[in-house]
Amino acid sequence: MSLDRMKSLVSLLNQYNHEYHVLDQPTISDAQYDALFQELISLEKQYPQWMDLSSPTQRVGGIVLEGFEKVTHQQAMLSLGNAYSYEDLVDFDGRVRGVVSDVEYVVEVKIDGLAMSLWYEQGQLKTAATRGDGFVGENVTENIKTIYDVPLSINELANLEVRGEVYMSRSAFTQLNQQREVQGLSLFMNPRNAAAGSIRQLDTQLVAKRKLSMLSYNFVNASAFNIKTHYDALQHLKSLGFKISDMTKLCSSIKDVYDVVLSLDAQRHNLPFDIDGVVIKVNDFNAQARLGFTAKTPRWAIAYKFSAQEVETTLEDIFLTVGRTGKITPNARLTPVIVAQTNVGFAQLHNFDYIVSKDIRINDRVIVRKAGDIIPEVVRVNLEHRTIQEAYVFDGHCPVCHEATFSDPQEVDVYCVNPNCEARVVESMIHFASRDALNIDGLGERKIAQLYDAQLLRSVGDIYLLKNHVQTILSLEKFAEKSVDSLIEAIELSKKQPLSKLLYGLGIRHIGQKAAQTLAQHFLSMEAIMNASIDDLTSIKEIGSVMAQSCVETMSHPSFIELIGQLKSYGVNMTEEAKVIKTSSFQNKTCVLTGTMVSMSRSQATQWLTEHGAKVSGSVSKLTDIVIAGEEAGSKLDKARSLGVKIMNEQEFMEVVNRET
Repeated sequence: MSLDRMKSLVSLLNQYNHEYHVLDQPTISDAQYDALFQELISLEKQYPQWMDLSSPTQRVGGIVLEGFEKVTHQQAMLSLGNAYSYEDLVDFDGRVRGVVSDVEYVVEVKIDGLAMSLWYEQGQLKTAATRGDGFVGENVTENIKTIYDVPLSINELANLEVRGEVYMSRSAFTQLNQQREVQGLSLFMNPRNAAAGSIRQLDTQLVAKRKLSMLSYNFVNASAFNIKTHYDALQHLKSLGFKISDMTKLCSSIKDVYDVVLSLDAQRHNLPFDIDGVVIKVNDFNAQARLGFTAKTPRWAIAYKFSAQEVETTLEDIFLTVGRTGKITPNARLTPVIVAQTNVGFAQLHNFDYIVSKDIRINDRVIVRKAGDIIPEVVRVNLEHRTIQEAYVFDGHCPVCHEATFSDPQEVDVYCVNPNCEARVVESMIHFASRDALNIDGLGERKIAQLYDAQLLRSVGDIYLLKNHVQTILSLEKFAEKSVDSLIEAIELSKKQPLSKLLYGLGIRHIGQKAAQTLAQHFLSMEAIMNASIDDLTSIKEIGSVMAQSCVETMSHPSFIELIGQLKSYGVNMTEEAKVIKTSSFQNKTCVLTGTMVSMSRSQATQWLTEHGAKVSGSVSKLTDIVIAGEEAGSKLDKARSLGVKIMNEQEFMEVVNRET
């Protein structure tokens, strides 16, 4: 009897939750719901062996996580290309119709939130992962379970992947900031930041209180369910209990698409959530497959970005900040004003030439907007309101250490060149520990600032001495024994990172990730790079004179030489493993992959070809040696035929792979 009652309560409460949170059509009062909920809690405590994983009691949190494990996406979560005008949409339409003649588009709101992937196995929510870098995200399943828009189970015993946007409604955002203000906590800048910060909380009970929502917009493996179009896939998700946008429209022409864009732009400030644009997708899945992808974006979809809202306010002061490379950036302190639904009190001024070119002065009335609806910037001055005031003049000194600054006549930026400048030290350590550099999990911006204030960190090298100060660290706020143990372990693991990661982490001006990889692979050791001349460096195809000059100047500086010596003594790896180019029939060939492959993914095929000496290109030209065509190959295959380029189908390619691996 008790088991039957528990099953009945779970079914009823899930139905009422769906009606309230997804359909916005509650059928019972809050008091009635609470009574049933408390009854279920009581029964689950009494009979824990009958606990249902899809029970609504699983949404209230209560787990304190130690961290987030990494999750590799089964299919990359790519970004979208952008459109900013009707002409951009017409160009997109032209590219689409160049491959697919009969086109229907789906137009959806682009919610300003956090992309999420949900994986269901046999109808049960198994994993929820953030987008991350598009290929690897973080497992936030327990936090996602607190969102009522996300079904814990579906009425279909199947495996499926659903993607959507986690967001915080404007009303929930306002309520959260009001609570934080009363508690004396810092306020979130906007709903997107609040949602992103909430989903990465380790206390699931805290996440549950944040009242997050999720709108689903992609049924990734819908074709496996014999669904032919994106619009039908969305309707199927809706039937399974997922929340989808009721503003989604089908359009038969790009003119109709633009009419919907204009309509949504006009009403966006009155919506219950923030949107920063509209997403346009080709509806038919076969057409999507024919159009395919670039390296970073699908060719069958585009995001139309709304123009930024411009607001006038007073520029109260100009202040300077110093980045990890010593770059000094001027910023404006503004009389706070609402721009694109967020309270803006500061804005970028980019560089000192920007201030001069726009004649920006303290106490001016200025026009402010959010570039890309994200970063506030001063657009222009309203000269009609200018009173007599002096032009802003930079005094030529670092605002933090007060030493003289350096500027290259060929660049607009100004730099602090003091390697011991406090601002540079903190920023450089944050960069050094970041994911793309040494990837020291648990050593983020706040922790580094806290350890710096405690005088435990004074340089990058000090990171590797933290293991000698465990008791002191444990005495600091928000440092528990488990987290400190994990941090020390992460620091030790970082010593094994390849030279390319270390080189990027050292923050040498003009040396980004790609250049760091190129240098590391060419020289294979830090010593060899440090001994290289400008001519040695510029002899490498991808390294220009500016990069080479920056490398030589930085690596010859006594403080850099001293730091490398310290890192060596701490056991930090200073070498790169040479890529082994395996002999194959593809060696020195330029190859292009097109269409859908079954035996291996496109990324796996690219990796195999690269490891076997081939150059993989994204476009077909007269220089292309081989086009490898999977299913639904489109325009690249047609171009290869017209140019007489050798074509291999997937079966032929895999025969070579199996023979030469």
